[in-house]
Amino acid sequence: MENEKKAWWKEAVVYQIYPRSFADSNGDGIGDLAGITAHLPYLKELGIDVIWLSPIYKSPNDDNGYDISDYRDIMTEFGTMEDFDRMLYKAHSLGIRIVMDLVVNHTSDEHEWFIKSRSSKDNPYRDYYIWKDGKGDLPPTNWQSLFSGSSWQYDETTDQYYLHCFTKKQPDLNWDNEKVRNSVYDMMTWWCEKGIDGFRMDVISMISKDPAYPEGPLVDGLYGELLPYVANGPHVHEYLQEMNRRVLSKYDIMTVGETAGVTLEEAMKYANNEGTELNMVFHFEHVDTDATTTPILGKWGYDHPDLTKLRPILNKWQTGLEGKAWGSLYWDNHDQPRVVSRFGNDSPKYRGLSAKMLATLLHMMKGTPYIYQGEELGMTNMTFTSVDDCRDVEEINAYRQYVTDHKMISSEEMLKCFSAVARDNARTPMQWDDSKNAGFSTGDPWIKVNPNYRQINAASQTDDPASVFNYYKKLIKLRHENEIIVYGTFSPLLEDSEQIYAYERHYNDQTLTVACNWTDKETKCSLFDCISGRELISNYDEHKAGILQPYEARAVLH
Repeated sequence: MENEKKAWWKEAVVYQIYPRSFADSNGDGIGDLAGITAHLPYLKELGIDVIWLSPIYKSPNDDNGYDISDYRDIMTEFGTMEDFDRMLYKAHSLGIRIVMDLVVNHTSDEHEWFIKSRSSKDNPYRDYYIWKDGKGDLPPTNWQSLFSGSSWQYDETTDQYYLHCFTKKQPDLNWDNEKVRNSVYDMMTWWCEKGIDGFRMDVISMISKDPAYPEGPLVDGLYGELLPYVANGPHVHEYLQEMNRRVLSKYDIMTVGETAGVTLEEAMKYANNEGTELNMVFHFEHVDTDATTTPILGKWGYDHPDLTKLRPILNKWQTGLEGKAWGSLYWDNHDQPRVVSRFGNDSPKYRGLSAKMLATLLHMMKGTPYIYQGEELGMTNMTFTSVDDCRDVEEINAYRQYVTDHKMISSEEMLKCFSAVARDNARTPMQWDDSKNAGFSTGDPWIKVNPNYRQINAASQTDDPASVFNYYKKLIKLRHENEIIVYGTFSPLLEDSEQIYAYERHYNDQTLTVACNWTDKETKCSLFDCISGRELISNYDEHKAGILQPYEARAVLH
């Protein structure tokens, strides 16, 4: 759309850092803020505009920092507030913005608010959280936590249960309490005044619950479904509009909401063009295309994603948001497995080609693209041979529920699931070079390094013009130089093809044609046969007439 309202965050490319696994400066095996600061020149070389920083706040680390005990302090393992200030200053001096992870659906049970809340029923902070009486010996509802087990925890002190949609150490805040909202807005303002450049909002679609608290349909024969009653609730847009008025609209910042259970229609409310709530949201439809229909396993079952399932989802979001709301583009993050292993082909023969193909497919689309650390190197999934190798509470709880306690699945099968879709696949240390521990740390890393770091690392790629790193660098540069990639409208092509994902972008009498071979076989494609234009990028130096080679991607401007 030639009249699309322009904004810096629409033209930006975002790079997500998972601090625990990025770079360790002091040899304790845990990544830290000083490690990030030391590697900012690497990100400047890549060309990204924004860093999204996973939580760095003070935390007991039950869920790797997504359980916050103090929103205005830094996790001891990561450093100090002075370290943060130095990192922010250095990033800004390089022209890189910093977006913080805002986790306000819940806190840690070690947060001062919850310690006071659980102390007695008449404490002023009691209503900061969601407390309910049980039903006899049973919890208030049958809901299953998103991290397995009941979503309610009994507390003897006051003989009531509190709601936790995630671990029992992550009690949900009661957003219906105006004092909670005011406390959150004050904290957000404090960080904005510090000079940060925006917020990625963790599970923000879950801050308003169904006031009826009904029973949910059984998921696995053990517990009831939770998400329909806690996502996109009755007051979520009211609260986000209030947040926008009170905080977000007062600063030139970027906001993106992680919106579990979001539909296209709901997304248009969250990320509307009027700017009354957020700039954009993350949806999950495309990364659910490999989930199994087996009720017992839920997310842990997997199939290799089928292009015919994936394409209509991505196309729907591209065309559906057009002119109404802004979108975000991502393949992986700290909660998703590695893209080249999940959607591509991580064999030595095709890893580089398929990583570049997937990058082309995503970065030529409309929306703000997100790169997860190591994605620009083609880092791959791990192979888990023991639950002892796992560090993620979600995996450990699932193993206990399905293997140890209820014997629904064998240990071998569960570990196979983990190797395909577990969150720890994304959390292995960043692979900087081929030295000990991939150059991540001189100490023992908190989680194992992927053994393939000697073949896949930044040092071997930054000066190699044919590397995945330099391909990502070129994609980012192209977005900065060509408005059609940012603002052009999207038109799907070849929608019946089982092998090729293709589309066009249109802007100011220009057309950009993109085609990607999703397979390891040569595939007929005549899209480029009659086009005379400038090839912006391809992962092959030479092309074959009427054919796309294995995992070949081409983008031609004409």
